[in-house]
Amino acid sequence: MLKEIERLIKYNHIKWYNLKDVCKITNLSQSTLRRAISKGELKASKKTGKLLFKLDWIEKFLGE
Repeated sequence: MLKEIERLIKYNHIKWYNLKDVCKITNLSQSTLRRAISKGELKASKKTGKLLFKLDWIEKFLGE
């Protein structure tokens, strides 16, 4: 999981990740991530109408 995040940082300069990206990074399902968002465990932006995540929010959720 950490290697995937490191790879994304090194080769991708994306500042925001969508739900599908976060599923790949964390190996968790969309429903698990949505549950974490509703519980306040994972921060997400909904300003564009889509769930978007910053890498540091993902890392904080994973406890890294």
